[in-house]
Amino acid sequence: MSNLYSLTDNKLSCLLHPGQTMAHESTRRFVFIIAGVQSGKTSYLPIWLDREMRERGDGDYLAVTATYDILKLKFLPELQNYFCHMFGWKYSASEKVIYKGKTRIICRSADAEGGLESATAKGVLFDECGQDSVRVNAWEAILRRLSLSQGRVLAGTTPYNLGWLKSEIFDRWRNGDNDIQVIQFKSTMNPAFPVAEYERARATLPSWKFEMFYNGNFSRPAGMIYEDFTQNHIVPAFDISAAWPRYMGVDFGAVHTSKVWLAQDPNSKLYYLYRESLEGNKTTQEHVNGVKQYNENNLLAWGGAKSETQQRWDWQAAGQYVAEPRISDVESGINRVIALLKEKRLFVFDTCKGIIDEFGRYARELDASGQATEKIKDKATYHRLDALRYVASGIINDYDISKLVSFV
Repeated sequence: MSNLYSLTDNKLSCLLHPGQTMAHESTRRFVFIIAGVQSGKTSYLPIWLDREMRERGDGDYLAVTATYDILKLKFLPELQNYFCHMFGWKYSASEKVIYKGKTRIICRSADAEGGLESATAKGVLFDECGQDSVRVNAWEAILRRLSLSQGRVLAGTTPYNLGWLKSEIFDRWRNGDNDIQVIQFKSTMNPAFPVAEYERARATLPSWKFEMFYNGNFSRPAGMIYEDFTQNHIVPAFDISAAWPRYMGVDFGAVHTSKVWLAQDPNSKLYYLYRESLEGNKTTQEHVNGVKQYNENNLLAWGGAKSETQQRWDWQAAGQYVAEPRISDVESGINRVIALLKEKRLFVFDTCKGIIDEFGRYARELDASGQATEKIKDKATYHRLDALRYVASGIINDYDISKLVSFV
């Protein structure tokens, strides 16, 4: 936003529009501006952080955005313009840190989650947190960095999907979470945004895209694969009887091995996804020991692509039999999961945040005309949903799972 702030005779003047003012006046711990493009989200963030640092004092603060490219091209210049050019702070390019005295603003990108684990922060800016590349892991890492100080967060983004931003932030706020404040406004809340451009977008874009990108409202994007997954499929976690049958799906990987656990209520025949895991850099034995620690002796497991026979052998040698999924075709496996969702036979514990996030982002690539193609967008990154697809191929009714009992 142009002319948002200026410094005259060491006096800062800010001209905030009503949406920015609402964020500035909020006393909630987690403030999320979910608004249209070019509506003044990013340009306001340094003003909030400046006030936060004045109130909370010296220390480390985080400035996080979705990707390194956005950090370099958009977010970092905004921070430098405010802190360095106006107030004389210094910038270390090698460390990506803006600093003055004993206070540092550590600039990081959410797609390099390891960088979020390196600091204890007193406050956080989170720019473009709703982008497809930002996973719930990044949000959880930020919360860990703030745990000692119980610091605040100001986030700004346009909605891009129905992942963690909706399930962990928007839905919780709407359900009365007093720690969260969501502020939504249109692109035209920015006085500099051309009304003609807003009307052009309204006339030419699909309604879902216009609502998300220009009004800041969540809508179901084209190409969503699990469009039948809704808030009604998410249930509060509860204690599961030890007598319930239990099933596990495994997606093998050296860096990302994912496991999801399902249990079935013998009376209602409903399935509950009650546990998830995404781990890397572990031996097969360590992964198996992680499964065995729960002492679920009635556990049946399926996992891996058809070609991953050696991985299944390794797991069996380590003490956990993992059967080859009956269905190797990806689309057929997806259809099995869709059937469970449509028939209201599969529910997910609200503690399984990773797979809920994946459900909200799993989509097909769109062609130039905005129509869904057969190709799954960023397919290799949905490890938990792959594990679910594997186990779903085993629990569907027309498969006699008793054949596996002798192997367990």
